[in-house]
Amino acid sequence: MSFRWVAVRGGPLLAVMTLVTALQGCAPLIVGGAMVGGTMMALDRRTSGTQVEDEAIELKAAQRLRQGLSDKAHFNVTSYNRQVLLTGETGSETERERAGEIATRVENVANVINEMAVLPVSSLSERSNDTLITTRVKSALIDAKDVQTNAFKIVTERGNVYMMGRVTQQEAERATQVVRGVAGVRKVIRVLEIISNDELKALESKNVKPAPPSGTGTPGQ
Repeated sequence: MSFRWVAVRGGPLLAVMTLVTALQGCAPLIVGGAMVGGTMMALDRRTSGTQVEDEAIELKAAQRLRQGLSDKAHFNVTSYNRQVLLTGETGSETERERAGEIATRVENVANVINEMAVLPVSSLSERSNDTLITTRVKSALIDAKDVQTNAFKIVTERGNVYMMGRVTQQEAERATQVVRGVAGVRKVIRVLEIISNDELKALESKNVKPAPPSGTGTPGQ
């Protein structure tokens, strides 16, 4: 779950709160949001506990940033496997650094990637365009067939696409190639945790449900 806050007259407004679905993977690529107790959690390459922890990190970080930054700041918080990605705009380098410090102090955060820019706050049309690009990216990853989309989580900011997730080097390269070909993408930034093929096999084996034993039909049939 990712949170986008934007300042308006009279105070901050929660503008976008997106539950990442199977179309997203863990995205530094992005597709990994989980539905607690549902299929998405089982498909995610994070443990169920880490998925819940990431959602808590996003909530806490967003609240503290809203309280600690000026009304002119616009920020997004995305946590994947306790790696926190900050995107958005702020009025000064000092405030940008403060945002990183605030996020770093949130409980259970392992690392903060501060991609906030010292720029005027993005417009509604620019954010709508970012949403459109994210949708195109997810669709392109699905259409690629050879990319496991649930392994990536995608975040788009000012046309820059951030990919988060736990993937192999081969998966990272292939997905990057796909994303770069999507209309509107200015730049691809990989915030990925690279795992080995053996680690991937181990993760996949945990998600495979054993087949039901034979001869377990309804009595009398």
